[in-house]
Amino acid sequence: MNAWMMLGLAIVAEVIGTTALKASENFTRLGPSLVVVLGYGVAFYCLSLVLRSIPVGVAYAIWSGLGIVLITLVAYLVYDQRIDLAGLIGMGLIVAGVVVLNLFSKSSVH
Repeated sequence: MNAWMMLGLAIVAEVIGTTALKASENFTRLGPSLVVVLGYGVAFYCLSLVLRSIPVGVAYAIWSGLGIVLITLVAYLVYDQRIDLAGLIGMGLIVAGVVVLNLFSKSSVH
């Protein structure tokens, strides 16, 4: 599997784990707690494979940036958590940073 696809899988697994973290209610619910452990396990395993070909700084910037945006979207859809205008602007800047990193940085592997 291509490194970028693996990074996408790592991000999705981390978002699933983080979503389940809230549902686990401080690890007092077994099902969501198992999803947390599995989600983070898959996420970190995939990320470790990604680091064979994508620099750690680039991979982590993409991982964290897209993870923030996706978990905020999931929190809105699943838990009805709202974000204000400043939060939306901040996330827009994060996405812009990820785009700039991928399109213009010589550090990024294409």
